[in-house]
Amino acid sequence: MDENLIIKRLVVGSLSANCYVIGNADTREGMVIDPGGNPEIILEAIADSGFNIQTVVLTHGHSDHIAALFDIQDRTGADVAIHIEDADFLEGRGAYSSMFGISYKTPENPDRLLREGDVIEMGKTRFVVVHTPGHTPGSICLLTDKKVFTGDTLFYRGIGTTLMPGSSRRQLINSIQTRLMVLPDDFRIYPGHGRETTIGNERMNNPYIRNQY
Repeated sequence: MDENLIIKRLVVGSLSANCYVIGNADTREGMVIDPGGNPEIILEAIADSGFNIQTVVLTHGHSDHIAALFDIQDRTGADVAIHIEDADFLEGRGAYSSMFGISYKTPENPDRLLREGDVIEMGKTRFVVVHTPGHTPGSICLLTDKKVFTGDTLFYRGIGTTLMPGSSRRQLINSIQTRLMVLPDDFRIYPGHGRETTIGNERMNNPYIRNQY
């Protein structure tokens, strides 16, 4: 277990998305996952943490997860990483990228286009990219040391919506079954909305998963 990993969850934006400010207690290297709104709150959390934010990772391109990206890029100079199949969302070309009525500044082009199996390094901590399409074509989860950041793929007793262009219920369920439910029960889930949970808890109690077995 990486005892030096510090995780700060922030609930931001009009849709109460989870933004995570993550860092290493020793090296102070850090990253941000899904800056979805309220940039002042995120920047304050970064300042309080003392982390040197080197990377911003987007689990997918919907506006409630990227609305503060421009400001975080501008203030930290961090590189931005997103899956190649969701990269168009950053230019507003992705299907329904701003369908929620959330206005935001168009961010700079991403510095890194992610693919399945890529590794994002933050000091000695390695985050493995797991491609989990369904909510969007380029949705990803980030896997590290008995922890998984699931974006809008998997929630506490729920799953991401598949009612938008580019989404697929069949594909999402398949992603969860083949990419997440193969993890041990004690893996802790840090979702894109709502409370933390575990793989074991969702395997037993999530109706969208339980009913598939």
